[in-house]
Amino acid sequence: MLKHIGIALTVLIMGGLSVAGQELVLYSARAQSLVDPLVRAFEEETGIRVLVRYGANAQLVAQLLEEGTRSRADLFWGYENSLSLVGRRGLLDELPTALLDLLEPAYRPHDGLWAPTSIRVRTLAYSPQRVSQEELPDSVLDLVHPRWRGRVGWAPTNAGFQTFVTGLRVLLGEEAALAWLQAMSTNQTRGYPNNTSLLQAIAAGEIDVALVNHYYMYRLRTADPDYPADQVLLAPGDPGNLVLAAGVGLLRSARNRDAALEFVGYMLSSEGQAYFAVETHEFPAVRGVRPTAELAPLAEDVTRLAPAVDLGALDDLVGTLELLRRAGVL
Repeated sequence: MLKHIGIALTVLIMGGLSVAGQELVLYSARAQSLVDPLVRAFEEETGIRVLVRYGANAQLVAQLLEEGTRSRADLFWGYENSLSLVGRRGLLDELPTALLDLLEPAYRPHDGLWAPTSIRVRTLAYSPQRVSQEELPDSVLDLVHPRWRGRVGWAPTNAGFQTFVTGLRVLLGEEAALAWLQAMSTNQTRGYPNNTSLLQAIAAGEIDVALVNHYYMYRLRTADPDYPADQVLLAPGDPGNLVLAAGVGLLRSARNRDAALEFVGYMLSSEGQAYFAVETHEFPAVRGVRPTAELAPLAEDVTRLAPAVDLGALDDLVGTLELLRRAGVL
Protein backbone atom coordinates (compact mmCIF):
# COMPACT_ATOMS: atom_id res chain seq x y z
CA MET A 1 0.00 0.00 0.00
CA LEU A 2 1.37 3.43 -0.92
CA LYS A 3 1.91 5.49 2.20
CA HIS A 4 0.19 8.91 2.51
CA ILE A 5 -2.46 7.84 0.01
CA GLY A 6 -4.57 5.14 1.64
CA ILE A 7 -7.13 2.57 0.54
CA ALA A 8 -9.70 5.10 -0.67
CA LEU A 9 -7.31 6.63 -3.17
CA THR A 10 -6.08 3.24 -4.32
CA VAL A 11 -9.65 2.22 -5.11
CA LEU A 12 -10.27 5.55 -6.88
CA ILE A 13 -7.24 5.18 -9.08
CA MET A 14 -7.27 1.48 -9.69
CA GLY A 15 -11.00 0.89 -9.86
CA GLY A 16 -10.44 -2.02 -7.48
CA LEU A 17 -8.38 -3.94 -10.07
CA SER A 18 -4.89 -5.35 -9.60
CA VAL A 19 -2.19 -3.89 -11.84
CA ALA A 20 0.50 -6.45 -11.00
CA GLY A 21 1.87 -7.92 -14.21
CA GLN A 22 0.93 -4.87 -16.28
CA GLU A 23 3.44 -2.59 -17.94
CA LEU A 24 3.67 1.08 -18.79
CA VAL A 25 5.75 3.21 -21.15
CA LEU A 26 7.56 6.18 -19.62
CA TYR A 27 9.34 8.98 -21.47
CA SER A 28 11.84 10.44 -19.00
CA ALA A 29 13.80 13.67 -19.33
CA ARG A 30 15.26 12.91 -15.92
CA ALA A 31 18.69 11.32 -16.21
CA GLN A 32 18.80 7.54 -15.99
CA SER A 33 21.64 7.65 -13.46
CA LEU A 34 19.46 9.72 -11.10
CA VAL A 35 16.08 8.03 -11.21
CA ASP A 36 16.46 4.50 -12.56
CA PRO A 37 16.89 3.01 -9.05
CA LEU A 38 13.54 4.51 -8.05
CA VAL A 39 11.88 3.17 -11.20
CA ARG A 40 13.19 -0.32 -10.41
CA ALA A 41 12.01 -0.03 -6.79
CA PHE A 42 8.54 0.78 -8.12
CA GLU A 43 8.65 -2.31 -10.35
CA GLU A 44 9.65 -4.52 -7.43
CA GLU A 45 6.95 -3.17 -5.11
CA THR A 46 4.05 -3.17 -7.60
CA GLY A 47 4.87 -5.89 -10.11
CA ILE A 48 4.40 -3.38 -12.93
CA ARG A 49 7.04 -3.39 -15.66
CA VAL A 50 8.25 0.05 -16.73
CA LEU A 51 9.63 0.54 -20.24
CA VAL A 52 11.64 3.78 -20.10
CA ARG A 53 12.82 5.95 -22.91
CA TYR A 54 15.40 8.39 -21.54
CA GLY A 55 16.22 11.53 -23.48
CA ALA A 56 16.88 15.26 -23.38
CA ASN A 57 13.99 17.45 -22.28
CA ALA A 58 13.55 19.34 -25.57
CA GLN A 59 14.05 16.15 -27.58
CA LEU A 60 11.27 14.31 -25.78
CA VAL A 61 8.91 17.29 -26.04
CA ALA A 62 9.48 17.38 -29.80
CA GLN A 63 8.87 13.62 -29.95
CA LEU A 64 5.60 13.88 -28.03
CA LEU A 65 4.37 16.77 -30.17
CA GLU A 66 5.21 14.81 -33.30
CA GLU A 67 3.56 11.61 -32.08
CA GLY A 68 0.47 13.35 -30.72
CA THR A 69 -2.34 10.93 -29.90
CA ARG A 70 -0.35 8.11 -31.56
CA SER A 71 2.31 8.13 -28.84
CA ARG A 72 3.14 4.86 -27.12
CA ALA A 73 4.00 6.78 -23.95
CA ASP A 74 1.70 6.53 -20.95
CA LEU A 75 3.63 9.04 -18.85
CA PHE A 76 6.00 11.93 -19.42
CA TRP A 77 8.51 12.67 -16.67
CA GLY A 78 9.97 16.06 -17.39
CA TYR A 79 10.19 19.61 -16.10
CA GLU A 80 7.73 22.41 -15.47
CA ASN A 81 8.29 24.09 -18.84
CA SER A 82 7.96 20.94 -20.92
CA LEU A 83 5.03 19.53 -18.95
CA SER A 84 3.09 22.79 -19.20
CA LEU A 85 3.83 22.99 -22.92
CA VAL A 86 2.70 19.42 -23.61
CA GLY A 87 -0.38 20.00 -21.46
CA ARG A 88 -1.37 23.15 -23.35
CA ARG A 89 -1.08 21.22 -26.60
CA GLY A 90 -3.87 18.98 -25.31
CA LEU A 91 -1.73 15.87 -24.82
CA LEU A 92 -2.05 15.45 -21.03
CA ASP A 93 -5.06 14.23 -19.06
CA GLU A 94 -6.06 15.80 -15.76
CA LEU A 95 -4.82 13.87 -12.74
CA PRO A 96 -7.20 12.68 -10.00
CA THR A 97 -7.90 15.30 -7.35
CA ALA A 98 -6.88 12.83 -4.65
CA LEU A 99 -3.34 12.85 -6.06
CA LEU A 100 -3.18 16.61 -6.60
CA ASP A 101 -4.38 17.22 -3.04
CA LEU A 102 -1.17 15.62 -1.78
CA LEU A 103 0.91 18.48 -3.17
CA GLU A 104 2.06 21.62 -1.42
CA PRO A 105 -0.42 24.28 -2.65
CA ALA A 106 2.40 26.51 -3.92
CA TYR A 107 3.60 23.73 -6.22
CA ARG A 108 0.22 22.50 -7.50
CA PRO A 109 -0.27 23.41 -11.19
CA HIS A 110 -3.52 25.31 -11.63
CA ASP A 111 -4.68 23.14 -14.53
CA GLY A 112 -4.09 19.82 -12.72
CA LEU A 113 -2.42 18.32 -15.78
CA TRP A 114 0.79 17.23 -14.05
CA ALA A 115 2.17 16.67 -10.59
CA PRO A 116 5.54 17.95 -9.35
CA THR A 117 7.58 15.07 -7.97
CA SER A 118 10.47 17.15 -6.58
CA ILE A 119 11.48 20.79 -6.24
CA ARG A 120 14.80 22.52 -6.90
CA VAL A 121 16.14 26.07 -6.94
CA ARG A 122 18.63 27.94 -9.08
CA THR A 123 21.74 29.18 -7.26
CA LEU A 124 25.01 30.96 -7.90
CA ALA A 125 27.95 28.60 -7.39
CA TYR A 126 31.38 30.08 -6.76
CA SER A 127 34.97 29.38 -5.70
CA PRO A 128 35.54 30.40 -2.07
CA GLN A 129 39.28 30.37 -2.78
CA ARG A 130 39.01 33.05 -5.48
CA VAL A 131 35.81 34.93 -4.63
CA SER A 132 34.69 36.18 -1.22
CA GLN A 133 31.00 36.34 -0.36
CA GLU A 134 31.33 40.15 -0.19
CA GLU A 135 32.40 40.17 -3.85
CA LEU A 136 29.41 38.17 -5.04
CA PRO A 137 26.71 40.08 -6.93
CA ASP A 138 23.29 40.78 -5.43
CA SER A 139 21.61 39.84 -8.69
CA VAL A 140 22.22 37.48 -11.55
CA LEU A 141 21.75 40.57 -13.75
CA ASP A 142 24.98 42.02 -12.33
CA LEU A 143 27.09 39.28 -13.91
CA VAL A 144 27.31 41.38 -17.07
CA HIS A 145 29.69 43.77 -15.25
CA PRO A 146 33.22 43.82 -16.72
CA ARG A 147 34.67 42.51 -13.44
CA TRP A 148 33.10 39.13 -14.31
CA ARG A 149 34.44 39.01 -17.85
CA GLY A 150 35.48 35.46 -18.69
CA ARG A 151 34.86 34.28 -15.12
CA VAL A 152 31.25 33.03 -15.39
CA GLY A 153 29.95 29.71 -16.66
CA TRP A 154 26.51 28.63 -17.87
CA ALA A 155 24.94 25.61 -19.61
CA PRO A 156 22.64 26.88 -22.40
CA THR A 157 21.57 23.41 -23.57
CA ASN A 158 20.55 22.36 -20.05
CA ALA A 159 16.84 22.18 -19.18
CA GLY A 160 17.30 24.02 -15.87
CA PHE A 161 19.07 26.92 -17.54
CA GLN A 162 16.42 27.12 -20.25
CA THR A 163 13.69 27.31 -17.61
CA PHE A 164 15.67 30.04 -15.87
CA VAL A 165 15.68 32.01 -19.13
CA THR A 166 11.94 31.44 -19.43
CA GLY A 167 11.64 32.89 -15.92
CA LEU A 168 13.68 35.91 -17.02
CA ARG A 169 11.25 36.45 -19.87
CA VAL A 170 8.28 36.24 -17.50
CA LEU A 171 9.82 38.56 -14.89
CA LEU A 172 11.62 41.10 -17.10
CA GLY A 173 10.09 40.84 -20.55
CA GLU A 174 11.39 39.51 -23.86
CA GLU A 175 13.73 42.34 -24.82
CA ALA A 176 15.31 42.65 -21.37
CA ALA A 177 15.98 38.90 -21.31
CA LEU A 178 17.52 39.12 -24.78
CA ALA A 179 19.71 42.06 -23.77
CA TRP A 180 20.97 40.15 -20.71
CA LEU A 181 21.82 37.08 -22.78
CA GLN A 182 23.68 39.18 -25.34
CA ALA A 183 25.56 41.10 -22.64
CA MET A 184 26.56 37.87 -20.94
CA SER A 185 27.82 36.48 -24.25
CA THR A 186 29.77 39.69 -24.92
CA ASN A 187 31.25 39.37 -21.43
CA GLN A 188 32.76 36.03 -22.51
CA THR A 189 30.57 33.79 -20.37
CA ARG A 190 31.82 30.25 -20.89
CA GLY A 191 29.49 27.48 -21.99
CA TYR A 192 29.45 23.95 -20.53
CA PRO A 193 27.20 20.95 -21.22
CA ASN A 194 25.63 20.59 -17.77
CA ASN A 195 25.62 21.54 -14.09
CA THR A 196 28.20 18.98 -13.03
CA SER A 197 30.72 20.20 -15.60
CA LEU A 198 30.15 23.77 -14.40
CA LEU A 199 31.06 22.85 -10.83
CA GLN A 200 34.02 20.84 -12.03
CA ALA A 201 35.18 23.89 -13.99
CA ILE A 202 35.05 25.97 -10.79
CA ALA A 203 37.12 23.35 -8.98
CA ALA A 204 39.63 23.30 -11.85
CA GLY A 205 40.01 27.09 -11.82
CA GLU A 206 38.55 27.56 -15.31
CA ILE A 207 35.76 29.85 -14.03
CA ASP A 208 34.97 31.52 -10.72
CA VAL A 209 31.15 31.46 -10.65
CA ALA A 210 28.39 29.52 -12.40
CA LEU A 211 24.60 29.35 -12.74
CA VAL A 212 23.41 25.94 -11.52
CA ASN A 213 20.63 23.96 -9.87
CA HIS A 214 21.23 23.57 -6.14
CA TYR A 215 21.38 19.80 -5.82
CA TYR A 216 24.52 19.20 -7.88
CA MET A 217 26.66 20.77 -5.17
CA TYR A 218 25.25 18.35 -2.59
CA ARG A 219 26.00 15.37 -4.83
CA LEU A 220 29.62 16.36 -5.28
CA ARG A 221 30.00 16.98 -1.56
CA THR A 222 28.64 13.52 -0.82
CA ALA A 223 31.67 12.13 -2.63
CA ASP A 224 34.05 14.85 -1.38
CA PRO A 225 33.00 16.85 1.72
CA ASP A 226 35.82 19.31 0.98
CA TYR A 227 34.78 19.94 -2.63
CA PRO A 228 36.26 23.38 -3.50
CA ALA A 229 33.03 25.19 -4.39
CA ASP A 230 30.06 26.67 -2.58
CA GLN A 231 26.73 28.25 -3.59
CA VAL A 232 24.45 31.09 -2.52
CA LEU A 233 21.04 32.51 -3.20
CA LEU A 234 20.89 36.12 -4.34
CA ALA A 235 18.76 39.09 -3.25
CA PRO A 236 15.07 38.52 -2.42
CA GLY A 237 12.99 38.03 -5.55
CA ASP A 238 15.99 37.85 -7.88
CA PRO A 239 15.49 35.76 -11.05
CA GLY A 240 18.64 33.86 -10.10
CA ASN A 241 16.69 32.25 -7.23
CA LEU A 242 14.02 30.77 -9.49
CA VAL A 243 12.22 27.69 -8.12
CA LEU A 244 11.92 24.79 -10.58
CA ALA A 245 10.11 21.46 -10.53
CA ALA A 246 10.47 18.02 -12.01
CA GLY A 247 7.13 16.34 -12.49
CA VAL A 248 5.09 13.70 -14.25
CA GLY A 249 2.06 13.91 -16.50
CA LEU A 250 -0.41 11.31 -17.77
CA LEU A 251 -0.72 11.22 -21.56
CA ARG A 252 -4.29 11.54 -22.77
CA SER A 253 -3.61 8.66 -25.16
CA ALA A 254 -2.28 6.38 -22.39
CA ARG A 255 -3.10 2.73 -22.94
CA ASN A 256 -2.04 1.69 -19.44
CA ARG A 257 -3.79 4.36 -17.38
CA ASP A 258 -4.17 2.41 -14.13
CA ALA A 259 -0.52 1.37 -14.03
CA ALA A 260 0.53 4.92 -14.93
CA LEU A 261 -1.48 6.44 -12.07
CA GLU A 262 0.04 3.89 -9.71
CA PHE A 263 3.44 5.24 -10.78
CA VAL A 264 2.40 8.83 -10.08
CA GLY A 265 1.16 7.78 -6.66
CA TYR A 266 4.46 6.08 -5.91
CA MET A 267 6.42 9.22 -6.81
CA LEU A 268 4.30 11.16 -4.29
CA SER A 269 4.48 8.47 -1.60
CA SER A 270 6.82 8.56 1.37
CA GLU A 271 9.16 6.18 -0.48
CA GLY A 272 9.32 8.40 -3.55
CA GLN A 273 9.71 11.66 -1.67
CA ALA A 274 12.40 10.21 0.60
CA TYR A 275 14.33 9.04 -2.46
CA PHE A 276 14.38 12.53 -3.96
CA ALA A 277 15.43 14.10 -0.66
CA VAL A 278 18.20 11.62 0.17
CA GLU A 279 19.45 10.42 -3.21
CA THR A 280 19.00 13.48 -5.46
CA HIS A 281 19.07 16.19 -2.74
CA GLU A 282 15.84 17.84 -3.93
CA PHE A 283 13.03 19.39 -1.92
CA PRO A 284 9.78 17.47 -1.34
CA ALA A 285 6.70 18.44 -3.36
CA VAL A 286 4.17 16.82 -1.00
CA ARG A 287 2.41 18.50 1.92
CA GLY A 288 3.76 17.62 5.36
CA VAL A 289 6.99 16.07 4.07
CA ARG A 290 10.03 17.93 5.37
CA PRO A 291 13.39 18.19 3.62
CA THR A 292 16.41 16.46 5.10
CA ALA A 293 18.33 18.24 7.84
CA GLU A 294 21.05 18.92 5.28
CA LEU A 295 18.60 20.71 2.97
CA ALA A 296 16.43 22.41 5.60
CA PRO A 297 18.41 25.70 5.87
CA LEU A 298 18.39 26.19 2.10
CA ALA A 299 14.69 25.31 1.93
CA GLU A 300 13.94 28.07 4.45
CA ASP A 301 15.97 30.56 2.41
CA VAL A 302 14.11 29.57 -0.75
CA THR A 303 10.79 30.38 0.91
CA ARG A 304 12.04 33.91 1.64
CA LEU A 305 14.09 34.67 -1.45
CA ALA A 306 12.52 33.01 -4.50
CA PRO A 307 10.76 35.22 -7.06
CA ALA A 308 6.98 34.88 -7.27
CA VAL A 309 6.51 32.93 -10.51
CA ASP A 310 3.77 30.36 -11.10
CA LEU A 311 5.29 27.07 -12.29
CA GLY A 312 2.60 26.92 -14.95
CA ALA A 313 3.82 30.24 -16.42
CA LEU A 314 7.14 28.67 -17.41
CA ASP A 315 5.70 26.77 -20.36
CA ASP A 316 7.11 28.63 -23.38
CA LEU A 317 10.09 26.39 -24.03
CA VAL A 318 9.83 26.97 -27.79
CA GLY A 319 10.00 30.73 -27.32
CA THR A 320 12.99 30.39 -25.01
CA LEU A 321 14.88 28.23 -27.49
CA GLU A 322 14.16 30.80 -30.20
CA LEU A 323 15.44 33.58 -27.93
CA LEU A 324 18.63 31.68 -27.11
CA ARG A 325 19.27 31.20 -30.81
CA ARG A 326 18.51 34.86 -31.48
CA ALA A 327 21.06 35.82 -28.82
CA GLY A 328 23.64 33.52 -30.42
CA VAL A 329 23.86 31.38 -27.29
CA LEU A 330 22.66 28.13 -28.93
